[in-house]
Amino acid sequence: MKRFRAGMLAAVTAAVALAAGITATAATLHRAAGPTRGGHLTIDRREDSQSFDLTSVFQNESIWPGEQIMEPLYVNTPDGKGLRPWLATSYTAAKAGTTYTFHLRRGVRFSNGRPMTSADVKFSIDQSRAATKGWGYIDQAIKSVTAPNPQTVVIHLKYKWAPFLSDISTFSNGIVPNGYLGQTKAQFYKHPVGTGPFMWDKRVVGQTVTLKRNPFYWQKGKPYLDGVTFRFVSDDNTRQLQLLGGQAQIDEFPPFNSVGKLQHTAGVALKLFPSTRTDYLLMNEHFAPLADVHVRRAISYALDRAGIVKAVLFGYGKPANSFIPPGLPCYNQSAPGVQYDIAKAKAELAKSKFPKGFELEMVLASGDQVHQAIGQVLQSAVKGLGIDLTFKQVDPSTEYADIQQFKYQIGISYWQNDNIDPDELATFAVDPSGGAHSWFTGYNDPKVTALVHDAQLQTNPTARCRLYAKMQSIAAQDAFAGFIYYSPFPYAFSNKVHGFFVSPLGNFHLEDVWLG
Repeated sequence: MKRFRAGMLAAVTAAVALAAGITATAATLHRAAGPTRGGHLTIDRREDSQSFDLTSVFQNESIWPGEQIMEPLYVNTPDGKGLRPWLATSYTAAKAGTTYTFHLRRGVRFSNGRPMTSADVKFSIDQSRAATKGWGYIDQAIKSVTAPNPQTVVIHLKYKWAPFLSDISTFSNGIVPNGYLGQTKAQFYKHPVGTGPFMWDKRVVGQTVTLKRNPFYWQKGKPYLDGVTFRFVSDDNTRQLQLLGGQAQIDEFPPFNSVGKLQHTAGVALKLFPSTRTDYLLMNEHFAPLADVHVRRAISYALDRAGIVKAVLFGYGKPANSFIPPGLPCYNQSAPGVQYDIAKAKAELAKSKFPKGFELEMVLASGDQVHQAIGQVLQSAVKGLGIDLTFKQVDPSTEYADIQQFKYQIGISYWQNDNIDPDELATFAVDPSGGAHSWFTGYNDPKVTALVHDAQLQTNPTARCRLYAKMQSIAAQDAFAGFIYYSPFPYAFSNKVHGFFVSPLGNFHLEDVWLG
């Protein structure tokens, strides 16, 4: 979810200028004679969607389908390093970077045929920044939004805000109709309306979410597909069998032990898209042993990251040293983090309030081969410390719901940035006021929180990265989470699928996809 540098705002301005205009997704992985219209795409994924209110939901399997319906003013460039105009065609900045005027794209309509105007944009951003239990922190610097005419939106900031333009590009600032079309917010998000390439069709909770082509989409001739279904299939093997059998055209996140096989399977393409993904151990500090920093350090030291990358990821990854991944600005590659060292693990546990060990329960997603393997590695490692680790097996959707409600002791999750600035991650991961209680761990270090806030206001890129370096160092020593590895996004898909591309920020533009 981010990227920056060079007077941060100036850097984004340059990136936007270079990327001006709407271009086809830069990495059409398969070239047929040309795009063809028609056909229905089925994507198998490991979780069901939780909600389509993108101002508050924290789950990728809700966000990624929702992005096909609701679009922001700017979006990320395909390489995940810049911004390009989308529902807005341009902007100007004034008053020393505290006032931004956006000029809206003409001819944009919602999927019900109604024209999009500045009143819709103002309403949408006002609703997003009011989401105190969701992504409202993204818009915390906004003082007011005005709509002086139907094609112009003016956003006034309380102060200069380094990540502002990247924040505007975030899914939570997707545009919806003014007043939710006369419905309540809850009613509206049962079948949301937006300007995106696809519109709501139907949902079978626990099974599928189906979208259909938006006949009023502003990009002429797009989308090519008639529709797309996102199907919940928790088991890795079942997803692969459905892909091979033609019941699905895309398998999201096949396990790494299948990469070699799928790369040599007729009729299938396997791509490892570069990512900003970090997989990590969650440690719930509301559970007494994990409130002890020495216990958290002991567990983190006991985790053989290099061994996991080799044995579980088959080499398709890199041991993690920070909660900020290499794909983001201000990643500190020289920070050692907490790395595998059994002697240090034993020494840390000896310093804790639980020197003889304790019982610990790990929540694991059933059917997820990678996380199951990591759990077994950790179980074996901490046994030598006197920690008796047992597993609670749940389906993937239940797993994440339990984590969000702190109904767990230790677990595994992952993060990828949604926009081009490290603030989205930093605020979400280590600032308890960021809406996610520090990655749902309960971590709270005032020194780290202060650094997060200082970095939001610092527009000098060098000075800003110094703040992030300090932040990463302190957070690693606090061992608030066990950073495991950085890895690419694996996707397997039928060779009949063309134009499918995933950015390092996890986004994909299904308006560019066709079957042939």
